[in-house]
Amino acid sequence: MDRYPPIAEHGLIGDLQTAALVTSTGVVDWFAAPRFDSPSIFAALLDHDRGGYFRIASADPQARCKQLYYPDTAVLVTRFMSPDGVGEVLDWMPPHTGRTPAVRHTLIRTVRTVRGTVRFDMECRPRFDYGRAAHSLELGPEAAVFRAPGVCAHLQSTFPVERDGDDVRGSFTLKVGEAAAVVLTVRGADAQTPPPLSVDGITHQLWEAADFWQSWVRGSNYRGRWPDMVNRSAITLKLLTYAPSGAPVAAATMGLPEQVGGERNWDYRYTWVRDASLSVRALLDLGFVEEATDFTHWLGDRLRESAGRNGEPLQIMYRVDGEPLLTEEILGHLEGYRGSAPVRLGNAAADQLQLDIYGEALYALSEGHQIAVQAGYQGWKVLSRTLDWLAGSWDRPDEGIWETRGGRQDFTYSRIMCWAAFDRGLRLAEEFRRPADTERWTRTRDDILYQVMERGWSESGRAYVQHYGSDAVLDASLLLMPRVGFVAPKDPSWLSTLDAMDRTLVSDSLVYRYDPAASPDGLRGSEGTFSLCTFLYVDALARAGRLRPARYTFEKMHTYANHVGLFAEEVGPSGEQLGNFPQAFTHLSLILAACTLDEALDRQRG
Repeated sequence: MDRYPPIAEHGLIGDLQTAALVTSTGVVDWFAAPRFDSPSIFAALLDHDRGGYFRIASADPQARCKQLYYPDTAVLVTRFMSPDGVGEVLDWMPPHTGRTPAVRHTLIRTVRTVRGTVRFDMECRPRFDYGRAAHSLELGPEAAVFRAPGVCAHLQSTFPVERDGDDVRGSFTLKVGEAAAVVLTVRGADAQTPPPLSVDGITHQLWEAADFWQSWVRGSNYRGRWPDMVNRSAITLKLLTYAPSGAPVAAATMGLPEQVGGERNWDYRYTWVRDASLSVRALLDLGFVEEATDFTHWLGDRLRESAGRNGEPLQIMYRVDGEPLLTEEILGHLEGYRGSAPVRLGNAAADQLQLDIYGEALYALSEGHQIAVQAGYQGWKVLSRTLDWLAGSWDRPDEGIWETRGGRQDFTYSRIMCWAAFDRGLRLAEEFRRPADTERWTRTRDDILYQVMERGWSESGRAYVQHYGSDAVLDASLLLMPRVGFVAPKDPSWLSTLDAMDRTLVSDSLVYRYDPAASPDGLRGSEGTFSLCTFLYVDALARAGRLRPARYTFEKMHTYANHVGLFAEEVGPSGEQLGNFPQAFTHLSLILAACTLDEALDRQRG
């Protein structure tokens, strides 16, 4: 067993309330329950010795492993091929689509042999609360029960298992056509035990889960050139969304490094207003209105909670249920992925000021006509009050989109998105004939534009810059300028900015966020190219009419996806995936880029 497999060597499964990662060799090395942001049960990805894991694999160490998704589903298939036979492990979690948090979360692993004879080994070694909580084991004839403070995990199997300390293990042999099953059910200490294991029942649940995902994908209106990549990205966004609240998390994991051995290791299992708002835009492009509407209701609740309080109407991120407290702490007992310490739990960036979030929120809302209709008068009052506040608060330094820890600046992107907030707010007021201080909003929108044009533009560099006074510093977040309408996609000033980015931030089609050496961000070390930015680069190139480089960049980016079509946050110098995995920002930007590029290519052909 590889102590730390490459980040890319994983598939994602989930039940719409939490998720697990499974390596291409059959090891569950990350799983938190009952929610995405709950304490982990398996976290070998962050510490092989202390984190815990759940392994089912061929007993033949020379067996070749392959992994794929059952088509258009979140059912993950790991195949083991050896001279004696071919075996498969099917991993999935039954989806919980309701508004009430589930009392049990079930990770199902079906094992079968499709050719010859295969012997399998199984190990289940949970380590609760990030490896901080001890557990006991009760091994009975029907289940192994792991108990830790406040949580129980039931392991049921169709083959005998034996005690290994406070863990369990087992071995079994399957001939062609034979199958076995292992089910891990996580529940609260007071919840009912799971029902007895039935192979027929497990098979029925498998096809129910497959039908659920395939039916959901059929609701997409995407008919473009890259259906496999777009569908996989859509499923990934759905998997990363907490169904009871409709809030998507930024990624399924915490602590995975942007540079192996470095300190840029964050907890991404929360809902960023920015990421979630742009996810709404991507899902709306595919026709998934229900998911987009659910998040806007969640966002409206956050704004209403802030009504009458001092301070900002929104903070940049929340827990999936809307809880705003995300205190950051260091898990010093974990060594981190391949020694990448510290491992951070929580996220101190929640307290940062990032003014761009108001623009992303208004952008998503205004683009979805059906959502805006459903917001109603009460929703409009909250929105109007927020823009009235922003009219007096936009002209301040902030930490910016990338959550730098090097001090506040007058970030150009933050100003542009404040402009977008007023621009979209004015559109909504006019379209739905809603009361608003449109004179003040219009004046503020125009003031922001004048300021950006005068202070965010570098005449010497012939480009829009990261923040005011930084003539030499470019920032890939500005690739969204033409998408939100701040500049025309073929405006000479924008084309020269695009050229400058190509010279400075682009490396073999991959795009860096910014240059930390030119703009210190308060952190040691470096990072890889940011996959979100690469897809935004494709979007901007397509809008500018540069279709050949846009399509080539998009196609090349597919080669950096992992074996099942998933992307982490970044791509390292040798093409390795870095950062938390899979990342919603990357997959939503893939969808946006695909839709923009399809439209541009269709116009060219027409």
